[in-house]
Amino acid sequence: MSGAVLVAVAAAIGNLLQGWDNATIAGAVLYIKREFNLESQPTMEGLIVAMSLIGATCITACSGPISDWLGRRPMLIMSSVLYFLSGIVMLWSPNVYILLVARLLDGFGVGLAVTLVPVYISETAPPEIRGLLNTLPQFTGSIGMFLSYCMVFGMSLSTFPNWRLMLGVLSIPSLIYFALTVFFLPESPRWLVSKGRMSEAKKVLQRLRGREDVSGEMALLVEGLAVGGETSIEEYVIGPANEDTEDPDISADKDRIKLYGLEEGLSWVARPVTGQSTLGLVSRHGSIANQSALGLVDPLVTLFGSVHEKLPETGSMRSMLFPHFGSMFSVGGNQPRNEEWDEESVAREGEEYQSDGPAGDEEDNLQSPLISRQATSVEKDMVPTAHGTLTSLRNSSLLQANAGEPVGSAGIGGGWQIAWKWSEKEGRDGKKEGGFKRIYLHQEGVPGSRHGSIVSLPGADAPADSEYVQATALVSQPALYSKELMKQHPVGPAMVHPAETVKGPSWHDLFEPGVKHALIVGVGIQILQQFSGINGVLYYTPQILEQAGVGVLLSNLGISSSSASLLISGITTLLMLPSIAVAMRLMDVAGRRSLLLTTIPVLITSLLILVIGSVVKMGNVVHAALSTVSVVLYFCFFVMGFGPIPNILCAEIFPTRVRGLCIAICALTFWICDIIVTYSLPVLLKSVGLAGVFGMYAVVCVISWVFVFLKVPETKGMPLEVITEFFSVGAKQVAAAKNNRVD
Repeated sequence: MSGAVLVAVAAAIGNLLQGWDNATIAGAVLYIKREFNLESQPTMEGLIVAMSLIGATCITACSGPISDWLGRRPMLIMSSVLYFLSGIVMLWSPNVYILLVARLLDGFGVGLAVTLVPVYISETAPPEIRGLLNTLPQFTGSIGMFLSYCMVFGMSLSTFPNWRLMLGVLSIPSLIYFALTVFFLPESPRWLVSKGRMSEAKKVLQRLRGREDVSGEMALLVEGLAVGGETSIEEYVIGPANEDTEDPDISADKDRIKLYGLEEGLSWVARPVTGQSTLGLVSRHGSIANQSALGLVDPLVTLFGSVHEKLPETGSMRSMLFPHFGSMFSVGGNQPRNEEWDEESVAREGEEYQSDGPAGDEEDNLQSPLISRQATSVEKDMVPTAHGTLTSLRNSSLLQANAGEPVGSAGIGGGWQIAWKWSEKEGRDGKKEGGFKRIYLHQEGVPGSRHGSIVSLPGADAPADSEYVQATALVSQPALYSKELMKQHPVGPAMVHPAETVKGPSWHDLFEPGVKHALIVGVGIQILQQFSGINGVLYYTPQILEQAGVGVLLSNLGISSSSASLLISGITTLLMLPSIAVAMRLMDVAGRRSLLLTTIPVLITSLLILVIGSVVKMGNVVHAALSTVSVVLYFCFFVMGFGPIPNILCAEIFPTRVRGLCIAICALTFWICDIIVTYSLPVLLKSVGLAGVFGMYAVVCVISWVFVFLKVPETKGMPLEVITEFFSVGAKQVAAAKNNRVD
């Protein structure tokens, strides 16, 4: 786990450089326009500042597809190189045109970092702390701004401040970032799997998770390669696959299903549950349509919400209740694992896979199926075969971690497990037809001890061997399903190499219902964030603090007006850091959606107070006090919610295969809206005044709250692949509901 944290901190330095650059140019431009006589050329002055935005917008348009092609790490390395080159050129800058070129290069570096750092962190972080780690870019960006303001303020106190040195210092931290990206940051394991480089992906995961057994997450990454597909939500009652199972309802039921895990001999017996379902179209509180506020709330939001409703706590309590389920419903820990059967599978199945690397580097690709092969699909008795099959053991032995808790290989994070099932049915010709299905399992809110067909609350005196769990299951076709191979009656997904079956991203994938639904959420929240007023409040902050008497106090200390404005901006940035730290703590506890719904009303209130202060005449002291408090509250609550969360969500809700492309679309929306808001602000101030501008921002914040309430789901603690599956299911439910209304 510490490996993932250190990698996230190192990657977030890219955002520190972005914050550093933003603050430095804000101070340096005061001295640039004096040297180049730009007081009478406001267009050129604005272009110097805006060139970075233009560069970021241009590079963002192609950064996503290129990162899907070359990888996340090379793009981060390129970002550090661009930061370094721009710093060197700005340090030289003999004229304003060379400075513009340097600012363009800097924008390229900024665009790559802002776009890809959240993606990289999301793809490397464990689900339980992904929100915390993905708030790091906001935190490091603010640290960069504060450090830069301090540096520029110190330089401004000299007799002849050197703006070239102010801007050129950027090259020093960019060298540190370059060294980290080259020598410390690994490639994203999800990207490696998408290219079939399984051995590399496994080594990276082992380093990030700090344990040897990462087979569950490796299987998850392979399954995450699919886009779309038919997914259904089912519920099972699951028990160990013992021949002497005492529960007649499951052991003798003709509808029972056998579930297979990743380890040799690891399997369970499951029986579908009919009736009420937590995540299905009928839930504990009625249908999703009834829960959706008269049909206004997106069914997807309700679907995600039901996942977090009354979920059991992970840890020792679950272990005590279900001591015999091995890896089922437990998150993997640090332990060695016997991988001998994988090696034998490699030797046995090696001819089926072609290496995508050099001839002697056979460990660089997927050489064995994620679940070992069995003889045929019709072996009802599941006769034990050679070492390496799933059927030679009746009960899986417990793998004990240091803490004494059961540890399993099937854990994929957030309390979810991955498994597969083989199901058969009679076709029209009377012959049996079978198929393999991939299942994401999550234990329901209360464990059950089944007797007969009734799920009852567990009793402390219930025999251990009669305990079962009720679990929600996302059932779908495996990502690497092959009809040609199914004719040969293999059992197990991933029977072919990912590189041979998985195509690259395409524009057609963007129209898949789940992806399209996610794009609406991602693009919508990026637009609303930019129009929520952050740029206007930043622009107005020095004036607010000047009215509060801060400027007079500083001038009495002998500080010039230019230095005073820099110090005021630095103080404002410093106020943000504790709030971001609080957001980091709450991101995986309260959740993204809850933080947005809680913090946006504070933004609305702060903006309305600023409107009232601009319209109603009041004493200077009262006006200054109200304005200062409003600005501080706005900043603090913005960086807790609307600041980091849009980028976090956009990095979570898209499938692996099109994640780079979709992120590029969302980031491009961000930069275009940033440019529009920045350059429309002076025009709006002249046309509708300060009160009108803040009033418009308040209206946008109200719209934002409604949008979040109706459209934005809660994604905390869920594996990325499970999130995208839910988007797919939810989008199809929306489409089905629309069709029903039309009919």
